Amino acid sequence: MEISASLVRELREKSGAGMMDCKKALSECNGDINLAMDYLREKGIAKAEKKGNRIAAEGLANIYVNGDKAVILEVNSETDFVSKNEEFTSMIDTIGEAILKSNAINLESALEVETDDEAGTVGDLIISKTAKIGEKLSLRRIEIVTKNSDEVFGTYLHMGGKIAVLTILKGANEEIAKDVSMQAAAMKPSYVFIADVPEEVVNREREVLKEQSINEGKPADIAEKMVEGRIKKFYKDICLAEQAFIKDGDITVNTYVANNGGEILKMIRYEVGEGMEKRCDNFAEEVMNQVNGN
Repeated sequence: MEISASLVRELREKSGAGMMDCKKALSECNGDINLAMDYLREKGIAKAEKKGNRIAAEGLANIYVNGDKAVILEVNSETDFVSKNEEFTSMIDTIGEAILKSNAINLESALEVETDDEAGTVGDLIISKTAKIGEKLSLRRIEIVTKNSDEVFGTYLHMGGKIAVLTILKGANEEIAKDVSMQAAAMKPSYVFIADVPEEVVNREREVLKEQSINEGKPADIAEKMVEGRIKKFYKDICLAEQAFIKDGDITVNTYVANNGGEILKMIRYEVGEGMEKRCDNFAEEVMNQVNGN
């Protein structure tokens, strides 16, 4: 019988086996996904299934650039121990280079990109390495950006890829752009410009600051003035362009870039595992998990 691509994909995601193994299993079992799953388990091929619900909040972020195109991505593992493994870092490079050469536009299409690895697509490679390395691995997020000829990329990796920042400047040069990326890595801005901050975020902060001022016993008119002053400080904390430049605290990042003939256009900052639940295992437990194949 003819086996649909969607059925192969479903079994692949459920079992962690490669595409060809899944297709063969479904063919042998007349398209019955449950029997195919048993078939894979009997053959010792379904190795990644039990890892699907485990927490993968460690890993690395990286940036790949070719001419006017760049890709920033985050690939997760369960433990920091595995994220330092050469096989894991090599997998990230294979994924990044494949996506950079492709026409992928988002995470979903990136997973379908063919790699140079015998495993096949990016998605297949991750499943294959999950089975081999013994931990849940995942491509959490990517962003693919392009620039014009009068623009420059600024790239910076901190702590070997625990933080990755990609910036785009119009004018200036790559050295200035890298300085801006280092700033973003160190100071963790959430936005580039004041205009980027959502109104609800500002209103919420204003309400908090107003309550603080009232609780300090300030009269209403004084409290309002204090709130406006503190809102300006709030912007300086969360907006890259408004932050004091780390190499010269007397000027803002925006001024530094402008003084060097540039303009900030974009900033993407990935910090591995941000916003995700973290595992609480200690190192000894991690090692035992590796030894026991869990």
